[in-house]
Amino acid sequence: MATIRLTAAEATWRFLAAQMTELDGRTLPIFGGVWAIFGHGNVAGLGPALQAMGKSLPAFRAHNEQAMAHAAIAYAKTHARRRMMACTTSIGPGATNMVTAAALAHVNRLPVLLLPGDIFASRQPDPVLQQVENFGDGTASANDCFRPVSRYFDRIMRPEQLLVALPAALRVLLDPVECGPATLAFPQDVQTEAFDWPTEFFRKRLHRPRAPEPDRHELSDAVALLRDARRPLILAGGGVKYAGAESALADFAHRHAVPVAETQAGKGSLPWDHPRNAGAIGVTGSAAANALAEKADVVLAVGTRLQDFTTGSRALFGGARILGLNVAGFDAQKHGAQPLVADALRGLVALSAGLGRWDAPRPWQERAVTATGRWHRSVERITAAPKPREAGLPSDAQVLGAVNRAMPSDGIVVCAAGGLPGELHKLWRARDAASYHVEYGFSCMGYEIAGGLGVKLAAPKREVVVLVGDGSYLMMNSEIATSVALGAKLTIVVLDNRGFGCISRLQGATGGAPFLNLLPDAAPRVDFAAHAAALGAQAVKVDGIAGLEAALPKALSSKRTSVVVIDTDPAASTAEGGAWWEVPVSAAPRGTAQEAARQTYETALRKRGSGA
Repeated sequence: MATIRLTAAEATWRFLAAQMTELDGRTLPIFGGVWAIFGHGNVAGLGPALQAMGKSLPAFRAHNEQAMAHAAIAYAKTHARRRMMACTTSIGPGATNMVTAAALAHVNRLPVLLLPGDIFASRQPDPVLQQVENFGDGTASANDCFRPVSRYFDRIMRPEQLLVALPAALRVLLDPVECGPATLAFPQDVQTEAFDWPTEFFRKRLHRPRAPEPDRHELSDAVALLRDARRPLILAGGGVKYAGAESALADFAHRHAVPVAETQAGKGSLPWDHPRNAGAIGVTGSAAANALAEKADVVLAVGTRLQDFTTGSRALFGGARILGLNVAGFDAQKHGAQPLVADALRGLVALSAGLGRWDAPRPWQERAVTATGRWHRSVERITAAPKPREAGLPSDAQVLGAVNRAMPSDGIVVCAAGGLPGELHKLWRARDAASYHVEYGFSCMGYEIAGGLGVKLAAPKREVVVLVGDGSYLMMNSEIATSVALGAKLTIVVLDNRGFGCISRLQGATGGAPFLNLLPDAAPRVDFAAHAAALGAQAVKVDGIAGLEAALPKALSSKRTSVVVIDTDPAASTAEGGAWWEVPVSAAPRGTAQEAARQTYETALRKRGSGA
């Protein structure tokens, strides 16, 4: 057997560079690159080995470990999990900074390979710098924090363990069911140890996504359930995009005249103006989709986790039967659903064939069309620019309207936590599956700018617009400098409402008094434009929607990252649409506001309990 002598670090990078995938008819490396911030846990091992890889495995340096992992995750999401990135850090805080990103990837079922440096396997110099010592467990390391938020975890104590660990991690990263973060904790001494590796280990391998067909018995039951439906509704989740099932969904909805509602992850599965697209569903849903959900008798849930925002904390669908079409049996059976375990594309095609010429009853079709048309008119009104005489700060909805109107046809919007994702879910007009990139499974503040950078690296020819609130901007903004350095141009719109406006509104809705969310008027204002300019971006502060509309074309046409800052109203949010969300209210209320909130909460609980 032919062998080659390499260090464990060199072998790791060579293996990753040899893994290939098919995308749009081209054969490409699965790993589009490696993000690295070096420290004493990886600089002498993984560092020089990565440098030697050159263009075969591109390397990128970030300013924050959590941010670089966010960028890697966004890269994978933009590629619908077909391509991904790896991240390496030192031990200690460099490693634990990535734990939040690992949790985000875990919740959102997105692949990222994490290679944090670790303490010495030999233990001879213990305790080393940044080592977390456990008095009763000599095997403990700070990297154990990754265990509950990784789909696969291993600690490489000998070089030859990589012969098993790397393929095992890759299997999880590429599996449509188990997909999520894989963590290989890498002791710094092991990285530099040499081994005679079989050359076959580094042979190029082509990996194609697995797409399971539906079981014939489950398929037969699913067809029968839909045939009996009088008021069917399709719920499109992120699994539609990951399976490449957008066209199959459009064909199914058209052929069988079934309205479609979209989750956050599934938004863009159909163009916003598709005749069967009723819009967003759930707590941040459209009035049209939610009204249909309340009356539906069968809900075909395609590729969705059925999270509480989607289901209105399990109160939205009333007495509807749920048919769970999902590649994961874990998700297909949620909420007592009748399961159809299959790839979304294969499942929709098989269902359509089984249904033949069946379509939804005409009154239900007409009801959906009427409700959707009414909602489109509401969106036009809500997102319209304020009239010249209207005073006060603009709402988030008005800002989104201005950005949506200015957006080029190939634009991608990126956002994450706070109130903006809710407004986007309701109001944004997505043109295709990749055009809407919102992280809301983990609702992680700080994802926005770093995520936008990952999106841009994955889709360099498309315009990427990041929408971010002032609170999230202040949590993590360093990758503005990275985007400038890489020439990965972003357009960033900062909506400054002087604090955490979304949670301030939730505080009020649950009967609470204002507390630690909005900054007092006396507090100094942050000059976000000056800050962004100091990081190398072009930046401007605008006055109102008219100023924003004038600034956006310049920012979009610029070749350098641009930041546009606008003050917004922290109290305003879109009242239309939406559904109940369970947020517990004190059972011993203090004051009339909390008493009223508790009464509303108990009423909603009784309604959910009755199935009404």
